[in-house]
Amino acid sequence: MSAFWIAVIGSSALAFAIKFIGASVPETYLSNPRILRINTLIPVALLSALIAVNTFANKTQLTLDNRALGMAAAVVLLIAKAPFPVVVLGAAVTSALAYRYI
Repeated sequence: MSAFWIAVIGSSALAFAIKFIGASVPETYLSNPRILRINTLIPVALLSALIAVNTFANKTQLTLDNRALGMAAAVVLLIAKAPFPVVVLGAAVTSALAYRYI
């Protein structure tokens, strides 16, 4: 068996074990107010990290390009309290124009 298949089977077993352990946690621990606050913030942190990596990374290098300009436009529109579709379209148009002309 190759190292690749050992890694695949090992990571699958680890993912199953983590899910099983998570499902086995008693309800009394999950209803703790501190845990509830943490659980509501985890998706925001993960999505923010994903956006940051996709915006400022190009394979293994840190870059500032049209994606960063699109992100800056989105931040400005969010501060201006623009509706979500306007934020998305504004960021996309800014990024596309920067890609085309810069």
